[in-house]
Amino acid sequence: MAHVNPYLTFGGNCEEAFNYYKSVLGGEFLTVMRYKDMPGPHHQDPADDNLVMHVALPIGKNSLLMGGDRPKSFGPAELGNVFSLAIDPDSREHADKLFEGLSSGGKADMPMGDAPWGAYFGMLTDKFGVQWMINYDANPKQ
Repeated sequence: MAHVNPYLTFGGNCEEAFNYYKSVLGGEFLTVMRYKDMPGPHHQDPADDNLVMHVALPIGKNSLLMGGDRPKSFGPAELGNVFSLAIDPDSREHADKLFEGLSSGGKADMPMGDAPWGAYFGMLTDKFGVQWMINYDANPKQ
């Protein structure tokens, strides 16, 4: 397994929070994606257009602080759904194995599949209520 990174979820103020973290931690964003930039079923409500879908800030040699805003259609961001662990597995097969194992007894929130950003991605909540994001990228930017 390559890396495990924290993923923070916000209710509309992700950009403000990450600009603050950037000012304290330093560095530059690797990526900032907004919901309006997502094609098809990933973008549903125009009210969410300018919300941050994904942001990544390096916080050391091998770590990223990542985050995004929770669209209104997902319900409010509140204690219990504002933190996820993001895993970057070594292969698609490893991603499937992790997804299957971690979702056993839990809930597959978004099945593994090809994502618009070019990765193989899925989200789940394990049987202990911990949220996970699994993202295999054959051509990582780092």
